[in-house]
Amino acid sequence: MTDLPATMSGVQLIGHGGPEMLVWRDDIPVPRPGPGEVLVRVLAAGVNMTDINTRKGWYGGEGRAAGWSGQMGFPRIQGSDLCGRIVALGQGVAGLALGARVICPTNQHEPTAENPIAFVSIGSEFDGAFAQYCLVKTRHLHDVSASPLTDIEIGAMPCAYGTAHNLLTRAGVAVGERVLITGASGGVGLAAVQLALLRGAEVTGQCSLSKSGPLRALNATVLARDSQPRGNSFDVVIDVVGGDGWQDRLDALRAGGRYATSGAVAGPMVKGDLRRIYLNDLTIYGATHQPREVFAGLVTIINTARIRPVVSKTYPLRDIALAQADLAEGRYPGKLVLVPSEPAP
Repeated sequence: MTDLPATMSGVQLIGHGGPEMLVWRDDIPVPRPGPGEVLVRVLAAGVNMTDINTRKGWYGGEGRAAGWSGQMGFPRIQGSDLCGRIVALGQGVAGLALGARVICPTNQHEPTAENPIAFVSIGSEFDGAFAQYCLVKTRHLHDVSASPLTDIEIGAMPCAYGTAHNLLTRAGVAVGERVLITGASGGVGLAAVQLALLRGAEVTGQCSLSKSGPLRALNATVLARDSQPRGNSFDVVIDVVGGDGWQDRLDALRAGGRYATSGAVAGPMVKGDLRRIYLNDLTIYGATHQPREVFAGLVTIINTARIRPVVSKTYPLRDIALAQADLAEGRYPGKLVLVPSEPAP
């Protein structure tokens, strides 16, 4: 650890609000790993709506700004997607070596005496990947050194693909099932399309036709964003949109169908008919926190390169405000990725 610099460059969130709350710093102290921790040099960090929502304090609900698990401490280094290389080991670390390329899930199980199922989120409850270095507890890391995917490709995957893999796992998507995926040109949606096809499902992706090229390249069926899905047509609906079309998506399910959600980009408040749920024996899943074995399944997919993420654009870390604006406006399909704008020593 004696070769580590004293300071690093990165972006600090200084409070809830707009992009003006993101401040570039060149004098952030480089953290030193304690027992059970490692220091990771950041190679790439995906851009995600969860970072924007956290910046805005959206998770606190109406009139109460907060992060994933309540009030946040500031300044905070965000960044929920991490692909990095281990450069320092804390005391007692075993099973991971210096130089290993690693990732971690966005939401991490940290039980307490009061809450045995508590989770924390990287970039919300502790500093994340929007800097040259990031400190992570060893038990949350997974080695992806064997993967032929690039650092940028892997940096696009933990949050979006972890979320999508968890949605499909919770909904039990199986070979031959008909699956409708909303927001299918976005990060999570397109990941869900790729992963559902990998499972052998028949996939229909709903999105803007102008951004449907990646879906067509995958031979998925495309449904225009403003179209209403045909009723009783699907075994599973994977929804990251919410908003006004919520009831239409429930109506698209056959009797006994499953609906899973992990987002609400079109609005969190929805209106529906409870009778459609219980009379049709529908099952609804909320899917955020991933059991370790679920994320480990994604790691296997990454290490064997069974799918490659669609990365539309990369940005230097200094351009985080532009990258987040492009994501919020939906200007590109797939993933956007930040890379450190200055090489770490």
